[in-house]
Formats: sequence, structure tokens, C-alpha cells
Amino acid sequence: MKLAASELILTPNGSIYHLHLKPGEIADTILTVGDPERVEMISNHFDSIEVKAHHREFKTHTGTYKGKKLTVISTGIGPDNIDIVLNELDALVNIDFESRTLKKAKTELSIIRVGTSGALQPEIPVDSFIASEIGIGFDNLLHFYGNTEKLFLNDFSEAFVSHTQWNPKNATPYAIKADETLLDLFSTVHISKGITTTNVGFYGPQGRVLRLPLYDPSLNSKIASFRYQGKKITNLEMETAAIYGMATLLGHKALSLNVILANRANGTFSEQPKAAMEKLITHTLETLTL
Repeated sequence: MKLAASELILTPNGSIYHLHLKPGEIADTILTVGDPERVEMISNHFDSIEVKAHHREFKTHTGTYKGKKLTVISTGIGPDNIDIVLNELDALVNIDFESRTLKKAKTELSIIRVGTSGALQPEIPVDSFIASEIGIGFDNLLHFYGNTEKLFLNDFSEAFVSHTQWNPKNATPYAIKADETLLDLFSTVHISKGITTTNVGFYGPQGRVLRLPLYDPSLNSKIASFRYQGKKITNLEMETAAIYGMATLLGHKALSLNVILANRANGTFSEQPKAAMEKLITHTLETLTL
């Protein structure tokens, strides 16, 4: 079936609408970051850069590091942007732009988020690293797609909803696993495994109060005290579960690596956030080229 111009949207030069990239301009291993300025923090380590593109919050560099071809792309903040980035990355490798038809042979991408996060448990130090074994999505993104039920850890999410007395007006939380191959690759003494919540905002949804009161001021405490099969929630951020869900639906691998900049339980924040991120970047690149 040929995809209509309103569905697969291309620019006049043949690039995909939001990312401004053409087929052949991305690697099979992709690092995602939220902040466009963080793209250079990663690509400055590259031996060479072949492709540069920038449109809105989506900045992309494709190059090589120690002989391995890599792409780093900024997603901006939040699950809605993940919907755009993951669909368009998949289109670049699995849709023929000339015929506007799906390719018979599918390409599998490895997508690794290199991001920042806040810890919910007091024993997790700032500047430490967590690989998200499970992502719990508070967003509504995945509920718009079909064939999701087999992906979700329904017992986990049902126990979470019960424990937190989840507001029924909010989207139903979903839980989804990271790719086991990538998780095993990054399970080292330098990175701990954790369970990560993906929030739909930075202030109220993460329990921050400036001028507006919260619906449930104790929600973060309920999340931190949740236990299921010996596991507890370690940290919170704004993209992980959406990346896991979209990647899995599209047939790709995904893992989220988090540097802990804030500890919400202790009220502390990293004194050297840029240096902490640089360490995670270096460790990620070295692990990918072992």
C-alpha cells in the first residue's frame, strides 16, 4: 500500500518532515539525548562526522567512533517528541521513500537514551548511573497504538495503580521492559539497574510545587515506597517508557541510561552536572566499542 503524502510527510528535498534526514543518513546504533546542545558533547568524541542536520529541537550528527558508525539525535523533552523521533527514525530505514511503500526486509535499530534523571530513593547518590530495567509510563502515548497488551507488564502496573491510589482521571500507567541484550551489555560495576518512571511534565507531574497545589502531594512518597517482587522504583524522568514502547512496537532495541543529577528524597542536586554527563557519555561510547 502506498503511503499518502499526508501520512509520510517529506520535505521538497526528500528528507523526513521533522528530523530533516534522508535514508542512509543514520547509523543502526542511535544515541538519543534531550538537549540539542548535548549532541556536540557526544559527537565531539567522534573521529569523523558525516552528516549534520538540525530542525527545531531535533539535531542530528552521524559519524564514527573508533570505527563504529553512530548517530546522536536530540529529541527535546517528553513522550510526544518520542512519538515523532521514533516513527521517523524507523521510516528512514524501513520505508522506501521513492515508492512510499514498506520495505519487505526490516532493519533493526539499537536506540540508547543518554539522559538525566532524578532519584527517588535516598541511598542513590547524585552523579551515579542507572540503566532502566523497566520503564513505567504515566503518559498516554502507547494507548493510541494497537498490539500493546503483550508488551505491558500488566501485573506490575496494576499493583502500582493500587499502591499509589492512582488518580483515575490520569492516563493508566503502563510498564515495559528494556531490551535484554542492551541491558546486559551495560550491566557493569559502573551502572546500576533500576526502575524508571516516565512523567508527562517537570513540575506538578514530578511533585514539584512553585505556585500551584498538587492533586496528590504524597504521590512521590507513594511511588518511592512501592515494592513489587523485590523491586523498587529508583528514578524518574520524561522519555524512557515511551522509547521502550515505541521501539518494541517497531521492532527495535532500546535502553535508557540515566545520570542522576537530583535526589528528590534528599533535596540534593549535582554540583558538577556537566562533568557527570560527560562521564556517562564516555562510558557509553567505550561500552559500545568494546
